[in-house]
Amino acid sequence: MSAEIHEFQVEARQLLQLVIHSIYSNKDVFLRELVSNASDALDKLRLEALRDDTLGVDVSDLHIGIEADAQARTLTVRDNGVGMSREEVVALIGTIASSGTARLLQELKDTKDADAAAGLIGQFGVGFYSAFMVADEVTVVTRRAAESQGTRWTSRGEGTYSVETVDEAPQGTTVALRLKPVDVENQLHDYTDAWKLREIVKRYSDFITWPIRMPAPATTAAGTDTDTDTDSDAIEPAPAGLETVNSMKALWARPREEVSEDEYHELYKHLAHDWLNPAEIIRLQAEGTFEYQALLFIPSHAPHDLFARDQRRGLQLYVKRVHIMDDCEELLPPYLRFIKGVVDAQDLSLNVSREILQQDRQIQMIHRRLTKKVLSTIKDMMTSAPDRYATIWREFGRALKEGLLDDYDNRDSLLALCSFASTQDTDELTTLSQYLERMKDGQEEIYYLTGNSRETIENSPHMEAFRAKGIEVLLLTDAVDEVWVTTVPSFDGKQLRSVAKGEVDLHADEQDTQADSERESRQKEYTDLLTWMTEVLAEDVKEVRLSTRLTVSPACLVSDTHDITPALENMYRAMGQDIPRTQRILELNPSHALVNNLNKAHAERGDDGGADGLAGIAELLHGMALIAEGGALKDPARFAKLMADHLAI
Repeated sequence: MSAEIHEFQVEARQLLQLVIHSIYSNKDVFLRELVSNASDALDKLRLEALRDDTLGVDVSDLHIGIEADAQARTLTVRDNGVGMSREEVVALIGTIASSGTARLLQELKDTKDADAAAGLIGQFGVGFYSAFMVADEVTVVTRRAAESQGTRWTSRGEGTYSVETVDEAPQGTTVALRLKPVDVENQLHDYTDAWKLREIVKRYSDFITWPIRMPAPATTAAGTDTDTDTDSDAIEPAPAGLETVNSMKALWARPREEVSEDEYHELYKHLAHDWLNPAEIIRLQAEGTFEYQALLFIPSHAPHDLFARDQRRGLQLYVKRVHIMDDCEELLPPYLRFIKGVVDAQDLSLNVSREILQQDRQIQMIHRRLTKKVLSTIKDMMTSAPDRYATIWREFGRALKEGLLDDYDNRDSLLALCSFASTQDTDELTTLSQYLERMKDGQEEIYYLTGNSRETIENSPHMEAFRAKGIEVLLLTDAVDEVWVTTVPSFDGKQLRSVAKGEVDLHADEQDTQADSERESRQKEYTDLLTWMTEVLAEDVKEVRLSTRLTVSPACLVSDTHDITPALENMYRAMGQDIPRTQRILELNPSHALVNNLNKAHAERGDDGGADGLAGIAELLHGMALIAEGGALKDPARFAKLMADHLAI
């Protein structure tokens, strides 16, 4: 079949140019990406062979090969892994991040930090294209395991690529780079130099569990491994004329003191396809009747798809150093989906399936212990590494708070590591424990208010009495806050209480007895107005009453103690749930001139006249209260007419 010529999409072409010219300050990483892809292909073939003994492929010598030709200026990276079919070639490397290219381009344009830009590239999985930083042309020849024909993909990275079927192709994938001329000014080495290639492999890919082989130096005896320090993890000695240049040591199985921080960082980047170092490293080893080792990483930034429904999540699962599964969701709860890492179990079946994992008692034990370990690590960082904790909370706090909804066993631990904005400080976040330490004498509840933004909440009429009394209020602005506060009743014996729900009584000391007496007097004075307004606004509110939370605004809307908020109602409807609309309570500030004058007018005139009379003012009060909390008017045109008519009087 003749070669088919395809054009990159416009956005994909722009992204390719960014990768080649703008992103990477260290061109060495191209080799790390190619080796990482080869390693993944070997993992997949080993797993397929374990699960399907009729596959008919040889897995006795799975490896990665690197070979350079200085005279021809070529560099070749090959593996005998799972390979790709023609359709997979087109889908996987024929286009670049097709589902997220536009978003990535915008984020790259917005970021000014080279490291952050590199991190975005890693998230979108286009590391393969870093090969074009050092190559004028890249050719991929690949054959899917158990298939008879292969595929050749070729591109110069300029706008087009060709795809053709080839009859003779070895199993696996070969990536051949025709290298650019050496840039004497900006490039200190030549990527055909064997010593440089070995140095890159040792720095970035020493932990790869498959042998990475290169031609042995002339001074090396054929058939031996030199300077590799391989251990029992090695598959076998290299064939004659070759040497294995990586140690193949599983970092999670090596003593802590023998593993450097750089080695951990490179393993993380390999697992997470990230370009930035992790924020924290967690090691765990269980011994006894059930043995396993875990090496986990907390990233330093959130992936672009953290809240996407189809996001791939989970840890890599190994059994006795054999890679079984890439995204094992059963090892951690969904709210910890950002955690990357490896779990290596000793007693699981090599042919374990996801269905078995869901019921496996040992997996459930790992799940519980890993979850507790991650949460305790983040909690400890609040005091041991506050800057890194702040980074983790900024990037993943919204996801962590999801655990408050359904992880009852770890709810107290989650609450203890949460941080919130509050009226106490405009810059620093506060924990619930810190809030309790600052509570005023006699205060028995933890007050909070939810909303779309800090500014909206701080300007809310519901805050007026709390501000006047100097009582701290937590400011909750994430969408998940609307939900979890309804399921978490208390913290450390103190009830959580919304300042926008129920009645508020802040008159707790003796000097407020006079205020209580005045309230009783005003209640009698306003009884008729409240009864009348409740009837006039019956379609919109369940009750009109006097407020103890307002000091400046004329009115506000509040929910009953156990009613859901309008924001939560809207969230449920957005998810397709048809729930009845809850009527709320309109509270009036008797100290406000508008309310006071309305009461006097009603006492003198009664209900004198529909929308353009006192009933219209009642309707305006309700509309103003709705606007003040950021709500939407039921009939904006009617509200505008009422306002204009009354302003004209």
